[in-house]
Amino acid sequence: MKKFVGAITAIVTPFQKNGEVDVKALRSFVEFQVKGGIDAIVPCGSTGEAVTMNYDEYQLVVKTVVETVRGRIPVIAGAGNNDTQKAIHLSRLAKTAGANALLHVTPYYNKPTPSGLVAHYKAIATAVNMPIILYNVPGRTGLNSTASTTLRVAKEVDHVVGVKEASGNLPQMMEIVQKAPSYFSVLSGDDAFTLPLMVVGGVGCISVVANEVPKEFAQLVYAAGDGDFKKAQKLHYRLLDLMNVNFIETNPIPVKTALSLMGKMEEVFRLPMVAMEEKNKVVLRGILKNLSLM
Repeated sequence: MKKFVGAITAIVTPFQKNGEVDVKALRSFVEFQVKGGIDAIVPCGSTGEAVTMNYDEYQLVVKTVVETVRGRIPVIAGAGNNDTQKAIHLSRLAKTAGANALLHVTPYYNKPTPSGLVAHYKAIATAVNMPIILYNVPGRTGLNSTASTTLRVAKEVDHVVGVKEASGNLPQMMEIVQKAPSYFSVLSGDDAFTLPLMVVGGVGCISVVANEVPKEFAQLVYAAGDGDFKKAQKLHYRLLDLMNVNFIETNPIPVKTALSLMGKMEEVFRLPMVAMEEKNKVVLRGILKNLSLM
């Protein structure tokens, strides 16, 4: 039985105008996600600006999400780092805070070999004894975990139970689906690839657009999972402009701006992220209005 499937939101982290974590807004936002029908939630990923958090803030965010969820859905804490020892430390903090699983991006910048990736994930799994989802996002890391490498990690590291695949390479994803162990979840890391990947055997998505439209995105994933591809296709194209505009600038700038326009949180970023360019915000507003989100 696959551990993690469905519509999973990689959530934005709300900050107050003074730059501190907005715990009240975070609790409200998590409740919005749960009531929208999301299957699991990922705090402290790249969408959550986790790389700008200190350890106390990191644990505060994960603990707040866990407390707000109250066991209704799994909490998969982003804990990735390109220093294996720091990745282990973040994983231990997440475990202490009550997370159910971990999301670990492939080490960025230092670009390890396939054997290095296996050793990295083995060290984390040994240290924390929790389910781990590998996150392959070469556009951010400069490293593509090929199908053969991901499959090797899946087979050699007991606690790695899935992959968030954001390579944009559908043949690569299909090879993982085809050859992975039965318990291994292949999840899209790109919203627009959710439906295509599920058609060929993927089991869901760790999503950005679900921040804005948890209910409709969950409906898309449920329809695809049920084999109702006509309904899924309709929802896919309804949300496609929003999926695309979320990356008109670097994530999470557009999605946090959208959530601010929707009244969910303040439009506050931590450097080096800055406010969205006005010309792009005009486009974003138009799409939100078309979807009756503002």
